This record gives sequence, C-alpha cells and structure tokens, in this order.
Amino acid sequence: MTTNTIPEYRKRLGYHGGLLGGIGLITSMAVLIGSLETHSAIEAARAEEQRVSLEQVIPTSLHDNDLLNDTVMLTGADGKPKQVFVARQNGQLTAAAYQMSIYGYGGDIVLIMAVDKDGKILGVRTLSHKETPGLADKIEINKNKWVLSFDGKSIGNPTEELWAVKKDKGVFDQFTGATITPRAYVKAVKQGLQFFAANKVALEQAPSHPAVPVPAVQQPTSPTTPEQQPQQPRSRVVQPKAS
Repeated sequence: MTTNTIPEYRKRLGYHGGLLGGIGLITSMAVLIGSLETHSAIEAARAEEQRVSLEQVIPTSLHDNDLLNDTVMLTGADGKPKQVFVARQNGQLTAAAYQMSIYGYGGDIVLIMAVDKDGKILGVRTLSHKETPGLADKIEINKNKWVLSFDGKSIGNPTEELWAVKKDKGVFDQFTGATITPRAYVKAVKQGLQFFAANKVALEQAPSHPAVPVPAVQQPTSPTTPEQQPQQPRSRVVQPKAS
C-alpha cells in the first residue's frame, strides 16, 4: 500500500499564511476589476443621460462643439458651484444650459434649462421631482406641455411682476389642485434667467474646449488599466472680470 507523503514546505506555518494571502490578493484584484468596469459603465450611462437632456433644450443648429466637454464652473446665487454647458459656434457663445433646483410641494424639483446668448429661453425640462402624481407631475414633458410655456421668455418678457402663476397675477398657468408646484417652478426658471444675466460676460470670456467625442453607452468587454480609463471633461472655474 502506497502512502502519500506531504511535502515538507506544506507543513510550514508560513506556507498556509502565504496561501491565504494569495487567495485574498486574487479576490481583491477581481473586486477591483469589477469595480472599475461598473464605474466605467455608470459614467458612460450618466454622460448619455446628460447628452439626451441637452439635446432637448439646445438645438444642434446652435453649436458645433461637444457640449459635454465644454463646461464652465460658476457660482450660483446660493454660493454653491454650478456647472454650465456652453454652446458655441466658431468659438463664440451661442447658448448655455445648466440645472436649477427648488423645493416644491413634495421635495426638491431639479430642472435643466437653456438660454441663448440674448437671454431667451430655448427650453426647460424636468429632471427629477417628488411632486404628487396625477396633480403636480404635469411638470414632466411626457405628461403635459406646460414647460413649453417658458420657450422664448426672458427677464423682460414678461415683465418681472408677471413672472408668476395666474393665481398670483402672473402669466403662467397653475395646475388644478396644485398651485405650489408651478409657483415654485416659475420661480426657479426666473432665477435661472437671472443667473445667466449675471454670468453672461464670464461665459463669453471662458476659453472654448476642443470637441472630444463622448463614447456611446456599452458594456465593458475587458478590464482596463488606469491609463486606459477615458478622461472625464474638466469644468473650468471662471471669475468674471471686474468692471
């Protein structure tokens, strides 16, 4: 009868510690690779969502640059940084898009709006909200065309006192049984126009960013090294020149 002999190196205490350490290292590497792939997919999906939102508020005829890669970081009226997507033709400012948020009836309402170089609204779309379904969700374009009532409006059109819902003697419709939501929404859009007016010069002076194609959403097929990770666009902090 043959007896299997265990190699001496397997009897050493260090062997078992090294074996466990090796398994742990392999597991950690697998988790890291999976995390990198997931992060890449999330970033690609986020970029695609931003692209779709921007296409709804800024006509392609108004720019020849890549909006996702031509951004400027400014300071909002609340003192918080605000990312602005800049539309240009031949390097000149034609429009700008950015997010605005305000508390409605059920929570924060987040919208994206675009304004042309003359301060006229090109489009407004709701990105997220917690308003009452069936009553206040008319701020969604797929449920009501109410947000289209802002198209073409500016700070002076209508005049400042008319930037309100009709119940408050303004020009914008309110919703039956839900006045708080449209009232807050109108206020947010008005504040968005004021933000553009206050920062127009800074946007005009901001250097343009070379157009860089953004890859379409796709599932990663192989692990990538940090050097192979796509470079994310960097927003530039621009301070308006003192007058």
